Amino acid sequence: MHDVIISGGGPTGMMLAAELRLHDVDVLVLERDAVPNPAVRSLGLHARSIEILDQRGLLDRFLEHGTRYPAGVGRFAGIDAPAPADLDSEHAYVLGIPQPVTDRLLAERAVELGAEVRRGSEVTGFSQDGSGVDVDLADGGRLRARWLVGCDGGRSLTRRRLGIAFPGEPATTEWLLGEVRVTASPDEIAGISEEVRKTHRGFGIGPAGDGLHRAVVPAASVAEDRTVPPTLEEFRTQLLAYAGTDFGVHSPRSLTRFSDATRLAERYRAGRILLAGDAAHVHPPLGGQGLNLGIQDAFNLGWKLAAEVDGWAPVGLLDSYFSERHPVAEDVLTLTRAQSELLLPEPGPLAVRRLLTELMDFEDVSRFLAEKVTSIGLRYDLGDGPALLGRRLRDIRLSTGRLYDRMHEGRGLLLDRTGEFSTTRWTDRVDLVADADAELDAPAALLRPDGHVAWIGDDQRDLDDRLQAWFGAPQSTA
Repeated sequence: MHDVIISGGGPTGMMLAAELRLHDVDVLVLERDAVPNPAVRSLGLHARSIEILDQRGLLDRFLEHGTRYPAGVGRFAGIDAPAPADLDSEHAYVLGIPQPVTDRLLAERAVELGAEVRRGSEVTGFSQDGSGVDVDLADGGRLRARWLVGCDGGRSLTRRRLGIAFPGEPATTEWLLGEVRVTASPDEIAGISEEVRKTHRGFGIGPAGDGLHRAVVPAASVAEDRTVPPTLEEFRTQLLAYAGTDFGVHSPRSLTRFSDATRLAERYRAGRILLAGDAAHVHPPLGGQGLNLGIQDAFNLGWKLAAEVDGWAPVGLLDSYFSERHPVAEDVLTLTRAQSELLLPEPGPLAVRRLLTELMDFEDVSRFLAEKVTSIGLRYDLGDGPALLGRRLRDIRLSTGRLYDRMHEGRGLLLDRTGEFSTTRWTDRVDLVADADAELDAPAALLRPDGHVAWIGDDQRDLDDRLQAWFGAPQSTA
């Protein structure tokens, strides 16, 4: 029996597998597709996701394949916004990197750490009891695990079979997305695209590398079955309708659909089965937050589920995954709904758009939106306390290097500037970094494995209470 089976081998599933393997959890990833999906549905990583990669020692391999762009809101609903001057991150930039590359690098990391990945293995059903979950496969096989996590996308079989409600709005608009070769000249493409976007902001075409162009165009209608990709002829027809030319598109590497459907699962857990990523929430891709949101779900869930598997999780720890991440998804849905409205050509949205364009020239407005989009302004509700409580700690300098270099193993960490605190009874779960020169405006801070501050203070008894609340009972042999 496996400890955890993950249904879905996309970025959320692979990130979760890697996080679980840091704690020696036996993980099996089941992915329906026999080969990785070549479609480029996401083009970049925001600051918080970049920080996560840095916290786990993965950032250098991603930087090798990506391009840094200025930080900030980017094109919020198509509005160019200036980058705030002082975002609270050592990684205040957007990392442009195609999703297939992100998928590959995360999968390689999961396998390096010992996760088993089976491609071409489709989950068709499951049943659970008090000690585990039986998972049925399309080939007639059956597997058993202590836990099952559905990272199986917006049309999640896991969510549907559990009967978890998925309220929100159905798709009213659909776009076609393709990576194609073209015969049109670069000047022709740039000129026509700029002209069309004056009235149709859901249109765009530009170079995507390797001699390909990435094009997006509104579909004629919402498809009944969006799992069926568009044909090249359908793609050409829509390009002609909006641009007056099909740019000579041919030899597509990928053709796919996406829509403005916006939904959020009412629960992320049913017994021994959990949801993460698009299985728990779907929204338009405006702002590029979908892939980032899934990676961050996995980062929050991984250490909590590992604690449950290992037997030291305090009461309520695993359920805090839902209480912390569900409001974050609600916030993202609000942002994408707002951007969808701002893209409409009616007088009302256009008036709001003009006003927001002016407001975004103010540094505070630009920073507020940038922190929302990038998730670096996120604060989990961990009770009353200093402003830093519940927030992630940026990568601060230590006398012996950087904070994030001390977080690669996915353990808790006590940063102590006084040299007076102890984590002796939790040494199997929490590291101690005593550093009088640490750039921390407090005597000491306790960080969870996801880098969020769980305690700030100057009292050992208070610290012990927080250690037990987040890291379980102390070692009995201490």
